[in-house]
Amino acid sequence: MTELKNDRFLRALERKPVDVTPVWMMRQAGRYLPEYRATRAQAGDFMAVCTNPELACEVTLQPLRRYPLDAAILFSDILTIPDAMGLGLYFETGEGPRFRKPVQDAAAVEALEVIKPEADLPYVMDAVKTIRRELNGSVPLIGFSGSPWTLATYMVEGGSSKDFRRAKTMAFNEPEVMHMLLSKLADSVTAYLNAQIEAGAQAVQIFDTWGGALSDRAYQEFSLNYMRQIVNGLIREREGRKVPVILFTKNGGQWLESMADTGCDALGLDWTTNIGDARSRVGGQVALQGNMDPTMLYASPKRIRQEIETILSSYGHGDGHIFNLGHGITPEVDPVNAGVFIESVHELSEKYHSAK
Repeated sequence: MTELKNDRFLRALERKPVDVTPVWMMRQAGRYLPEYRATRAQAGDFMAVCTNPELACEVTLQPLRRYPLDAAILFSDILTIPDAMGLGLYFETGEGPRFRKPVQDAAAVEALEVIKPEADLPYVMDAVKTIRRELNGSVPLIGFSGSPWTLATYMVEGGSSKDFRRAKTMAFNEPEVMHMLLSKLADSVTAYLNAQIEAGAQAVQIFDTWGGALSDRAYQEFSLNYMRQIVNGLIREREGRKVPVILFTKNGGQWLESMADTGCDALGLDWTTNIGDARSRVGGQVALQGNMDPTMLYASPKRIRQEIETILSSYGHGDGHIFNLGHGITPEVDPVNAGVFIESVHELSEKYHSAK
């Protein structure tokens, strides 16, 4: 077992003292980096990168060669689970992910089988092992999955959606069918994340990208209940250390207390929630991750630094904060500005911590 040289990300997730606020970015390996675009062009398409462990490792490491990030995140896609269930994932230029076989009735849901990660998604586990080896203890590796509700929306809609008409109609008209789908997905996500942990992921994040599209009662019933089930089923210690779990519901600021009660270790915040308010509500229970508006990275370096200082000041002194964007970095961001963001978090946050 290689000793971890930089563990401030894991320490912050456990709300232990750190010297500076750790920072990483959602989608930090991605289209804003010219080296990523070159690798993807060489591979042919996005899924060709995802399904090749060596290429997935290469693009995972690319941002760490540029920036002093405090964590790496596995390069993959949230839709690997429905793809492994046989739905035929493909990417339409300009339209995003699509499925050749959407799941739109009870018979289609009944035909789905819970995935066996090592058999159905071996390339992901191979990528995790390869990345851990190549990181050689420099920083922790984050594994991830989409939430059951988020995965279900893509599976029922057949791809991306603006209004989730088909998914919501199923949930409201045939709740028993939607619950059958969500139950199979929750079991699949639990198995998938545990397999990532066994392969070497040192923390995991559940991306509930579309939970915020639900009403309060529908969120509790169709999204949060299944994330709670997953958290309860995860391996929480490995290699003699806790494996923290981060929940991120985009537009989920109204549910922080309920999310914190799932037993997770940290909540990801989007940019619509004030992090100081969030800390006063749940900061004694969980760590908080976030939450600069990703489009702030189009601003000047001076303005980016001002925003970082505002967020750090809002959170205040003490530990339990992981700095991140409120959602993924966007493709048109100048890599120089991403560097300003990462380096400024370390520089400006030191005064908020007592550990040296």
